Amino acid sequence: MIPDRFAPVLDELRPVAERFEQAGHRLYLVGGTVRDLLVDTGRSDFDLDLTTDARPDAIKACIEGWADAIWTQGERFGTIGAKFGDRTYEITTFRAEIYADDSRKPHVTYSDDIETDLARRDFTINAMALELTGGATPTLVDPHGGAADLMQRVLRTPLGPDISFSDDPLRMLRAARFIARFELTPTDELVAAVETMRARMEIVSAERIRDEFDKLITVDHPAAGLWFLHDTGLADEFLPELSAMRLEHDPIHRHKDVLTHSIAVVENVRPPHEQPDDRPEFDFRLVRLAALFHDIGKPRTRGYLEGKGTTFHHHDAVGARMTKKRMTALRYSNDDVAAVTELVALHLRFHTYRLGWSDAAVRRYVRDAGDLLHELNVLTRCDCTTRNERKARTLSKRMDDLEERIAELAEAEEIAKIRPELDGKAVMDHLGIGPGREVGEALQFLLDIRLDEGILGEDEVTRRLDEWWAARS
Repeated sequence: MIPDRFAPVLDELRPVAERFEQAGHRLYLVGGTVRDLLVDTGRSDFDLDLTTDARPDAIKACIEGWADAIWTQGERFGTIGAKFGDRTYEITTFRAEIYADDSRKPHVTYSDDIETDLARRDFTINAMALELTGGATPTLVDPHGGAADLMQRVLRTPLGPDISFSDDPLRMLRAARFIARFELTPTDELVAAVETMRARMEIVSAERIRDEFDKLITVDHPAAGLWFLHDTGLADEFLPELSAMRLEHDPIHRHKDVLTHSIAVVENVRPPHEQPDDRPEFDFRLVRLAALFHDIGKPRTRGYLEGKGTTFHHHDAVGARMTKKRMTALRYSNDDVAAVTELVALHLRFHTYRLGWSDAAVRRYVRDAGDLLHELNVLTRCDCTTRNERKARTLSKRMDDLEERIAELAEAEEIAKIRPELDGKAVMDHLGIGPGREVGEALQFLLDIRLDEGILGEDEVTRRLDEWWAARS
């Protein structure tokens, strides 16, 4: 019995299914869409993955005149892409694919039956298909018990995990995502295979690892997946800093080591759909990454001071450099690397606020955070993982107070747009100099005045500039 929630998708697919059936081919809805519909995730924005016994040329013939657009970049792997309305489709010939021992690109062979195609897929929960041809009622094809595994919350591979992970080693990282997203328990055989085969990740491109890791870090509750990466040693193949954090005791969060604390901070960064309506929007993925990396510098900065115990001086600066190096190795974009690195570098800035900040200090905090102000504030709030409710309330109250002051100053001065009261041309005209280093130094001097004292007016600012220039000369 197909659940009623399948009906809209089946209605949408009926026209293309009829085309394949009329051409004498079979067509199936396959993979994650079937899985998500079975667990009723409520999603409606997924791409639709279809598989068929038709070869790529026949696929193109079947959808010609139906699809608004067709693309063939994946044709050599048996995949034809199509767009109809607002929906994207991928239609792939039944296949069996394996990687050569030293290859990053799959060697593809076609198959003539759906069972062989499903057997080559990563996990049983993704090895289900719904036949759209051959009758009025779609038929669920589930030769490996994926539906039962979903209900029992078990993660297994259709064939042996050694076969599945040999076909595509990235599946070991993908396992972490499904463990976290669906609260699944991996079989002992799967865990053992990851522990044994993790070095095979070396043939997977950094870009594929990055994309899969992003999918893990942005599930609602990624903690179980992150622990899977650590406990199996898989993280050592692309993110060795993770296990290093496990070894370091954090005296500030006495009940947690650094890794436990960091994963707790990641969990504290709740997705946008769980955020209060009155909170500003922020880049969820970037903050999650910053949460994981924010204490990455602690193992390298661990020290000891008599009377104070273990210390991690300058772990923010060291961590920022380590973050930049690791994210660059994983081929993150320059913008992503710069943003997360800056958040790591600034993540301790707020904690001096308890000493009392002047308006100038608040201005500098805002200016240093720049476009990442909301992200920095979210990270700071989430960096509190203490079980002491009084301490947690105190930190939250301090952040509330700081955000109120930021809002008040922003309204009065448009703080995010602060510039020196004189621009470069005005400085050159007044001092009678041309472009050069002196102009930049003068503008920085004027900006410091603006940050510290606010708007003083042109007469006072030019008087200060004259004094600075005379002293400098």
